[in-house]
Amino acid sequence: MTAERFGRDVPVRHRYAFALLGSIQVTLIFTLSAIAVPLPRIGREFALERADLILLSAAYGLTFAGLLLFGGRLADRYGGRRALAAGLVLFAAASAAAPFAPGIGALVAARFAQGVGAAIVAPAAMAVLRVSFPGPDAYRRAMATWGGLSVLGATAGNLLSGVILSVLSWRWTFAVPVVVAVAALGFTARLLPPTAENRGRALDLRGALLATSGITLASYGLVVTENRSWPSGGVLVPLLGGSALCAAFLYAEQRARDPLLPSRFLVDRRRAPALTAIALSACATSMTFVVLSLHLQQARGWSPLQTSAAFVPFALALIVSGRAAGPLIMRYGARAVTTAGLGTGAAGLALLACTGLDAHTPYAQGLLPGLVLLAAGAGASFGGAAVLAVEGVPQEQTGLAGGVLNSAMELGPTVLFAVLLTLGSDGLSLGATGIALAAVALVNHRSK
Repeated sequence: MTAERFGRDVPVRHRYAFALLGSIQVTLIFTLSAIAVPLPRIGREFALERADLILLSAAYGLTFAGLLLFGGRLADRYGGRRALAAGLVLFAAASAAAPFAPGIGALVAARFAQGVGAAIVAPAAMAVLRVSFPGPDAYRRAMATWGGLSVLGATAGNLLSGVILSVLSWRWTFAVPVVVAVAALGFTARLLPPTAENRGRALDLRGALLATSGITLASYGLVVTENRSWPSGGVLVPLLGGSALCAAFLYAEQRARDPLLPSRFLVDRRRAPALTAIALSACATSMTFVVLSLHLQQARGWSPLQTSAAFVPFALALIVSGRAAGPLIMRYGARAVTTAGLGTGAAGLALLACTGLDAHTPYAQGLLPGLVLLAAGAGASFGGAAVLAVEGVPQEQTGLAGGVLNSAMELGPTVLFAVLLTLGSDGLSLGATGIALAAVALVNHRSK
């Protein structure tokens, strides 16, 4: 990282801290997306039905998204660096157990445990990041870069998992999070500054339990519609039960002395649109990754390596867009960059939708232009929205901000994935997905 990127007032040690924290954030999202390319092979090895594949794909995101608010509270209470180390230990242990799973049950359990560790790590990393960049301008530049790291991690997951799958077994994809987590633990005390604790804050265990169980149960209800009809109790019970638990969470938070998620935190005129933009961008990129990975392998017969290579231009466009986001935000403002990014991403999705997906659609003329536009828009919107989401947040609530930001990033794709697969149980097309996401993104763009 150059001095110009963050400002000359930022010590070199803190730039190294950003590199370490950024690597951790990329790895958390890498772990989320790396399962997409190996899914067909895992399904064949374990003789899985489609609903089992959906559950396996969603397991990590369910606990990750459901526990992020609680993870943020842990970071604010016990200090970001301490919470980060604890989360990394759990994340590394679960990642090490996953490749030895003898069946789908053990593998899903390991993915759930990975998500728990990630939910502690992600907001803690943002709490440490805030201490590393105390100056407002340097912090804005850091957050502009930070916003694009997640989609970069998702892209890396698609690229590297295909390479690994072509040379080794799908089980080796879990080596990446293990290596990064263990290395990060070794450098945490040396590179990361200490963070303040606030032991006087309550943990709101009731709120954490209600939020996590509600999100997980409702999403599971959507997933099982793949094998069961809507009127069946196997669908309605978890779906309605999860919805009731989410409603109970909102009710309990209004009456809690120290709520897990203060309502005033979300109604900020900058934060609410920013979180919406993050959720939309995350939905667009994650859906495109999963649907395209399955289509290229199942409909076109591409190898995992060929599938990964298809996303190389996406990665390059994303890197360029991410590097440009910081200077553009400092010049034109975070809101303008976010809006432009949403519009560009929506145009990319609309272009993908217009081309349609069949075995005869040319990659270079049909898929590539939309992928590049989507990447350019995602890099800009993530960067600008991340800056808006943390503006005005006091330092003692940085963990909460990290939890909310990552919740928007993870919960949106997890729930939307289940919804889209429910609506298109006879086969999900990228065209339908692209049209839906592009329409929502354009509505949000026009409302600003």
